[in-house]
Amino acid sequence: MQKKLTISIDEMVYLGLHEIIGKRRISKFIENLVRPYVIDKSLVNAYREMAKDDVREKDALEWSEGLIGDINNEKM
Repeated sequence: MQKKLTISIDEMVYLGLHEIIGKRRISKFIENLVRPYVIDKSLVNAYREMAKDDVREKDALEWSEGLIGDINNEKM
């Protein structure tokens, strides 16, 4: 069961959420950020929950793969 929550945030944060996260995805984004802190105190279980988020995992993989290119330019 979902509940509605009204929060107040800085205008710049609000605009950034709309621009970066998207208007219809903000609730899920905030829920995913907050969930590990209020539902499950176990770090391992929190990481398992985050791993279920396909978009987050895709973004993390792209980020980590992007680091490989940085090393290729380093002199050893």
